Amino acid sequence: MNDSLITQTLRSKLKDYYSLTKPEVNLLILMTTSAGYYLGSRGPFRIAHLINTLVGTLLVASGTATLNQWMERVWDGQMRRTANRPLPSGRLSAREAFRFGAVLSIVGGVYLAATVNLLSSMLAVSTLLSYLLVYTPLKRKSPVCTLLGAVPGAMPTLIGWAGAAGNISRESWLLFSILFLWQFPHFLAIALMYREDYARAGYRMLPSFDRDWRFTRAEIFGFAVILIATTLLSVAGNHRPLYLTLPANRSRADDRVQTLTAAEFLATCEGSPNFGVQPIQIGFTALTTFHALGIAGAPV
Repeated sequence: MNDSLITQTLRSKLKDYYSLTKPEVNLLILMTTSAGYYLGSRGPFRIAHLINTLVGTLLVASGTATLNQWMERVWDGQMRRTANRPLPSGRLSAREAFRFGAVLSIVGGVYLAATVNLLSSMLAVSTLLSYLLVYTPLKRKSPVCTLLGAVPGAMPTLIGWAGAAGNISRESWLLFSILFLWQFPHFLAIALMYREDYARAGYRMLPSFDRDWRFTRAEIFGFAVILIATTLLSVAGNHRPLYLTLPANRSRADDRVQTLTAAEFLATCEGSPNFGVQPIQIGFTALTTFHALGIAGAPV
């Protein structure tokens, strides 16, 4: 085997390991963790401490994503959108993925405890455990999986806040609630878009039980309305502008969802694989910017 072939094989292997970590998802995790950290900071801003928080969170998140794919490798092979992932395609072995995910998770948890604080480490580890031991197996048993899976999905805000403040306060729970509620419109749209794939692999997502998608659309709309109401809790006192960007983006989607037929709604989802991601990115960026400029304080 010549050197160029060895290099190409190694590069391909590293690319597959990297894809196991779900870098696109990790970008959103880092954004929301940063927002939680910044809004939870008191006194001089510690950039090195923030970086340590992000590194540890990234390691645990990457390990969680890897172990999730290790657990679901058989069913991933039955779905078109996941069949070419490193494990179902055979490019990486189950043993390689498990070791990689375990090392990332352990190192990340220890790193947070050693360089940030114990609370952030405990929150990160609890996120991993709830995602892998509760949400992942429940996906094949009940549509309730979306509800329970939204908990670990919203935890990065608490990890960031705990990293900065060393505690969990009522303000941090408002950030958590925003990210928690946002996941329902987002993931239910994904479940609609890939409903046939999910059904083929035996995942019991809501659209599988909702033939004309009326209940699914109603749930998306309902959670979007609750999301707007939750963000407007920050209107009290001098915090008026804090979350206005997020509801503004979401409200336009709400008006559209309310009037869509099932076919139109599905077409909207299929035309936007990242349905709902941009509003939450814009919203969390806006709230940290407002805070930095002194336009608003921390959420009430």
